[in-house]
Amino acid sequence: MTRESKKAKRERAIEVCHRMEERYGDVGSALDFDSPYTLLVAVMLSAQTTDRAVNKVTPELFSRWPGPAELAAADVGEVETVIHSLGFYHSKARHAVELAQALVTDFGGEVPASMEELTSLPGVGRKTANIVLNKAFGIVEGIAVDTHVYRIATRLGFTRAPSPAAAEADLLDLIPQELWSGVNETWIRLGREICPSQRPKCDDCPLVDLCPSAGNPDRYRKRTKK
Repeated sequence: MTRESKKAKRERAIEVCHRMEERYGDVGSALDFDSPYTLLVAVMLSAQTTDRAVNKVTPELFSRWPGPAELAAADVGEVETVIHSLGFYHSKARHAVELAQALVTDFGGEVPASMEELTSLPGVGRKTANIVLNKAFGIVEGIAVDTHVYRIATRLGFTRAPSPAAAEADLLDLIPQELWSGVNETWIRLGREICPSQRPKCDDCPLVDLCPSAGNPDRYRKRTKK
């Protein structure tokens, strides 16, 4: 099989983004939030669980602790009780309180608007920071690569990175910056609707003619493991 040139791969990546925008439009966040603080906490809580599950617990969470100052003074055990339906709720409750304490101590109770400052917060990695910067502040510094985005990028042959975090650099290299902001939400929608981890619906996929893994979803993942 002829090796794909970098130019051809970049052109394919751009076409993928255009088709996703045409299909899903300007997708808002699936998480309910009304401030940078509520978004930051919600995204942190969403790791290893669904946005729907997070949306079920955040109304009570933010009713009891509406801002960083209140959450910073919260008892971790009480936070655990509120979010116990989420996966890893012990560590998430601890991180939520520690995050709020850091916001109060280091940033005057305000959510910072830079990648460096956000990732200095407990429980906040680059993926979470990318989402907060994009959705709360309109700042696009990267692409939030979760499991859905990573799976699709791998199947499209855009990355062979061993983890979602490592895959971001490959996507940033292929996709022009003006298209970065829409990738996370639109590719997540595709992952849930058409391209799940098991039994992807290749015949129904709008990217089937652009996907080298169509009909063979584990093609690139197998290569990564060698």
